[in-house]
Amino acid sequence: MNHIEIYTDGACKGNPGPGGWGVLLKSASAEKELFGGEAVTTNNRMEMTAVIEALQALKRPCQVTLYVDSQYVLKGITEWVKGWKARGWKTASKEPVKNVELWQKLDDLVANSGHQIDWRWVRGHNGDPGNERADQLANRGVDLALGRR
Repeated sequence: MNHIEIYTDGACKGNPGPGGWGVLLKSASAEKELFGGEAVTTNNRMEMTAVIEALQALKRPCQVTLYVDSQYVLKGITEWVKGWKARGWKTASKEPVKNVELWQKLDDLVANSGHQIDWRWVRGHNGDPGNERADQLANRGVDLALGRR
């Protein structure tokens, strides 16, 4: 099973507002950058979209070290999702889970892709080279959403 490092980030200019997501995939022999954006979105949606796009980009099961700077994504997928599913995608306070369609897609990818994922949190905007590149890519996604290249 190939090992791959993935750095993801989301960005939003206004919340909601135009947003972007960025992904840096690194293997022993190659690097790949991905990014995209939406005209009206939220920062949390872009953080989640980055992870979804990264995992969907992998063509076969991999051993993944996945770096996120979003506690929302990290805790959501490693802690909260079990309870949400048990409660029919409701929070502990019986409210509908926000961004439920993205959580369901991410949960399905994690459960059924065959990837072995080691989730890691990294402090954003703190000089980590992979995170900084993912942030730059997310901002390119914002530019794309705004019609700028």
